[in-house]
Amino acid sequence: MLSHQLGRNAELRPLEPWNAEELFDCVECAREHLTPWTVLAARVTDVFSARKLLQHYAARQAHDTGRYLGIWRDGALVGGALFRTFDTRSACCEVGAWLIPQAQGHGLATLALRHMLDWAFHSRGLRRSELRASPENPHGRGIAMRLGMAHQTTLRKSFLLNGIHHDTEVWAVTAENWQAQRSFCGTCPSPGP
Repeated sequence: MLSHQLGRNAELRPLEPWNAEELFDCVECAREHLTPWTVLAARVTDVFSARKLLQHYAARQAHDTGRYLGIWRDGALVGGALFRTFDTRSACCEVGAWLIPQAQGHGLATLALRHMLDWAFHSRGLRRSELRASPENPHGRGIAMRLGMAHQTTLRKSFLLNGIHHDTEVWAVTAENWQAQRSFCGTCPSPGP
């Protein structure tokens, strides 16, 4: 199960189609912040489109090819974390996370993805995970670095967003490197305050 406490007042748990209104409200709160980095702001424009996105990920979860989870703080949805891809045949996945601006700086996205990677590597036997981010996005790059991911390459003009082709950095960690860094630091203290 991917539900997990992320500290005293925060938790990670599945986002399901019945959470569509909460997801829309959360995206609306972060729309200006999300627009430069992700298609989420353009994709979730009302409750109907939020439900459609969550139904898409519910179907992907049923087929074991992706998952969308919510990050809640004090009972309110403040962001999301996802397996954008999850391929048990190739033993690889791609993760991502986002938060409303008011929830940033507390390590929630890093903690959520850390738990998800533990699950992917230890419970599901995956061998590699990627995180893709714009070189201009300090939040995405910072999460990748805090997770101990290594910069693999930069894909030039590979991501079309808002009519502009952007570069994409590919960060990755293997199960062996993940286990080694987790063994080295033990429980790894929580990032942020």
